[in-house]
Amino acid sequence: MLLFPCRPFSSPCLPIRRLLRCRCTYSPTSSAPYHESFARRMALAGIHPHHRIAVGVSGGPDSMALCLLAAAWKKAVEGGSGRKSEDKGSVAPGFVEGLLGVVVDHGLRLESAEEAQLVRARVHSMGVMCEIATCEWPNGRPNLGHLQEAAREMRYQKLLDICIKQQIGVLLIAHHSDDQAELFVLRLSRNSGVLGLAGTAFVSQLFAPNLKYDGHNFCRYGILLVRPMLEFSKNDMYKICQGSNHLWVEDPTNNSMQYARNRIRASLRCLSPDGAFQSELQKLIYACRLTRVCVSNACNMAIKQSVTITEYGYAVIDLKKLDPQNVDDLCLSQYLACVLQFVSQRHRPIRGRATRLFMDYIRNTPCKGALTVAGCYLCAFPRSKSTKILVCCSADLLESFSGEMSYKCSYEEQRPPVPEIDHVALEARISSNQFLQCSSIPFLSHESSTDVLNRAKDLNIIGDFSLEKLLNLQTEEHQKFIRTTEHKYEEQYLEKTSFPDVKVLCLWPGETCHFMSRFLITWNTLEAVPNGICSYDSQKGICQHCAVNQDGSLAVRHMFDTDWLFLAEVSRIHSVEENQNVSKVSSEKLKDDELLNHSNYLQLSATKALEVLRSIPASARRTLPVLTNSQGDILSIPSIGFRCCPSLSIEAVFHPRVPLGGGYTSYL
Repeated sequence: MLLFPCRPFSSPCLPIRRLLRCRCTYSPTSSAPYHESFARRMALAGIHPHHRIAVGVSGGPDSMALCLLAAAWKKAVEGGSGRKSEDKGSVAPGFVEGLLGVVVDHGLRLESAEEAQLVRARVHSMGVMCEIATCEWPNGRPNLGHLQEAAREMRYQKLLDICIKQQIGVLLIAHHSDDQAELFVLRLSRNSGVLGLAGTAFVSQLFAPNLKYDGHNFCRYGILLVRPMLEFSKNDMYKICQGSNHLWVEDPTNNSMQYARNRIRASLRCLSPDGAFQSELQKLIYACRLTRVCVSNACNMAIKQSVTITEYGYAVIDLKKLDPQNVDDLCLSQYLACVLQFVSQRHRPIRGRATRLFMDYIRNTPCKGALTVAGCYLCAFPRSKSTKILVCCSADLLESFSGEMSYKCSYEEQRPPVPEIDHVALEARISSNQFLQCSSIPFLSHESSTDVLNRAKDLNIIGDFSLEKLLNLQTEEHQKFIRTTEHKYEEQYLEKTSFPDVKVLCLWPGETCHFMSRFLITWNTLEAVPNGICSYDSQKGICQHCAVNQDGSLAVRHMFDTDWLFLAEVSRIHSVEENQNVSKVSSEKLKDDELLNHSNYLQLSATKALEVLRSIPASARRTLPVLTNSQGDILSIPSIGFRCCPSLSIEAVFHPRVPLGGGYTSYL
């Protein structure tokens, strides 16, 4: 069987003293080629030694090698260590300026805390400052089937938090070519297309899950995630560590055959003792990456030309400018995925069936009917004669995830986002485009994994032996995946069905929330309201007679179809009595003139809001935020300017967590 390991592996319960390797068996070799390759890759990513950089360090040979190369790269250009920068303070003598190692202690093994301390000491010995980030699991240890995925998400969140706190714009991760090979086979077993087979990006932009306050505004914070070691193999990592006489920690869980990647790693190790199979596999991965870069560039250009994003959170696709009939399937699928992920703000892969539904719909011009797919609702844009398509959030998404995707914003002040990220991305994009112009793209018309493998064989990228072994690996791991999936479904069927409590987001005066990761809603407090319409209490921040909840809060929800009927009814009121019935504002203590002024204000506000609402397609209105009291009375619809009282100074601005296109990404 291909999946048996080629050498004995350690027990997961081995004590820490048995996890340490003191020396590598490789003979010493010149490290100059590694340093040159690292410097070239960093320049290709648009990153220079003066940039502040963090390195994710696990203590293994991969991350220790990365830390060594990064420290040497900075020292070689900046001429030493411990130098003081202009505005970032200084580091301790002997430490490299602008370089921080970060060790994430997942807390999933008894010895992990001790290992983290040991790794930090070893990073310090390299002349690199280092921090430990400890993970907490409030809901308990993740299940075995989701352990690696949960640990990965937690790890990147911790790394991102430290980078933002330290105002670092670049995070280096030690993924290498062997990791790419494992991921290729894993995705091959899941029947991924050529875009998935391209593996992980060389550079990608990672955004914080919440908007943060910079002292003036709530901003989108993010970093660049860079993998400069993708040209190196696992053996190269050992050689780099050996050449510098540095030790490392071997994680025993990497040898557990319970995890798919570990099984694939063992299989690949057996298949390529002489390196020929690995060499062909790397050429195939590189060809897939070239294809993905070409597709991404075409997608970004099409988005700029044909997609309009409105201030009310919906997108409009101009079919005349897009011309979907003449766009390749690969480019069109990537284009549609970008639009759907942006509108829904759920950045998950768009599966093949959903993509096919959308492609068939958009190519069937003129578009008729409507389509709900991947959390979005699509229909012909009104009065466009079906030459434009409206894309907005679906009702299912709003009902199911409004609580999960909404949160209260913290006014804890953060330093402004690192401005150099945009400059780095621009420089890297220019380098990438220049390289792409002189490269041939092999798989633009080959989407499925089978087509890719056969085309690679025809182009002599891989030989018969490699094709046969890849197909065998795909079949074996796919069968295991199917069995595992069936077992998970059985467990879910046997479990009790539970319905989570629906979270209601409440807002108080002086607070800000991010609704559905799309609308930034701020309830401003006013010192006074100089008018005869309401009795404003400056201490509570609200009108004494507004129908807010007893605790002074209002609930935030999305708009219902009946809400614009309510506005129409309010705009038609003709008497004070009707105003009392419609607005349900307690007015027994109000003077007659105050009540009359309030009635006129309410009617005028509803009339103006209706005028704005008529310009918004009906299906897109449902995504707008509405603020109500506990009785369900509507007190404010800030996106269209409606409020029942001048004292309710509530604003809503469309401010998505992740921009259209998901930020900068490069696969070269």
